[in-house]
Amino acid sequence: MRNGFEDLDLGELRHRRSEKWRKHPADVLPSFIAEMDYDAAPAVTAAVRAAMERYDYGYANPAGLGEAFAAFAAVRHGWEVDPARVHLLPDVMAGVDAILALTTGAGDGVVINPPVYPPFFAHIGGSGRRVVEVPLARSDGGWQLDFAGLEAAFAAGARAYLLCNPHNPTGRVFSPADLTRVAELAERYGVTVLSDEIHAPLTLPGAAHTPFVSLGPALAFTLASATKAFNIPGLKCAVVVSGSAGAQRVLGQLPDSCNYGAGLLGVLASEAAWRDGGDWLDELVLRLDQARAEFGRLLAQRLPLAGYMPPQAGYLAWVDCARLGLGAEPADAFLARGRVALGRGLDFGAAGDGFVRVTIATSSAILGEIVDRMAAAV
Repeated sequence: MRNGFEDLDLGELRHRRSEKWRKHPADVLPSFIAEMDYDAAPAVTAAVRAAMERYDYGYANPAGLGEAFAAFAAVRHGWEVDPARVHLLPDVMAGVDAILALTTGAGDGVVINPPVYPPFFAHIGGSGRRVVEVPLARSDGGWQLDFAGLEAAFAAGARAYLLCNPHNPTGRVFSPADLTRVAELAERYGVTVLSDEIHAPLTLPGAAHTPFVSLGPALAFTLASATKAFNIPGLKCAVVVSGSAGAQRVLGQLPDSCNYGAGLLGVLASEAAWRDGGDWLDELVLRLDQARAEFGRLLAQRLPLAGYMPPQAGYLAWVDCARLGLGAEPADAFLARGRVALGRGLDFGAAGDGFVRVTIATSSAILGEIVDRMAAAV
């Protein structure tokens, strides 16, 4: 029987039409975007195929989606969710745009923690809000929230905080104690918290995810999706969950575009993933646990000067290349000399100087080829 996590063929992968496989020439090995190489979960494939067979290509309807997400959240995170508080979105960033428009005004500051997912910068600026950077603090124990910096930003008038947990690109999973401190600061200064938890289902052994709104802050929202964990980003669907009656009133004002911008196939695939994809997700998490260790071993053997802290969640490796002598943007050298495309560190903010992001959700053979090409560039 074919192993959908290991029996991957580069020739077959290159037939895919996604951005990952179409952005660069065929001699480049792509590992720059948050897209796994693995086969989809059988439950997802079956749901999409069934929709195609009944020609079900109409507009999305969220009926049943809240119940599916609530059941998944209870099993995965021990989080009791009222399905009535689950609202459909096209994707997480569309939800961020809509909620910022409802809870902040033009010119208001929105706090983020660089190095962080590049669209955070673009969407905050594009909405007429002001990016307020409170970078993560780096220590031997990993990446940490800067609570003094957060409080200073909140006290200075920032109106919202766009939190990424688990954090992209570092893979950090923030502890309940850390998140409780965030909630207390947000309450004290009247700051709205939007928590992007898209990587939460991929929390790896040794860590546990805490949904932010489960802590009970007055004005907070958790944004979630099946797209990363089940590798269906092209099937547009996400959800936002309110954490209080006040937050629920805000979500009652979401524009119609949040519903009609989602894809019906995305809704059906997400429901199937959340309801019936648990066993497959368990296997995926075990594979990713192996991949993060395997990637570390490969770096130690072939690029020992590279710095790497294994992620606590997800399949994104944040690699410090400062000692490799490749300049502020090492991804350029890896592409030009090694013909491997990696995530550009500076896209994640100034704190990404000297870093690259590597997508490690692939087979052992392809993972080895990625590191071989990186080593060839050095």
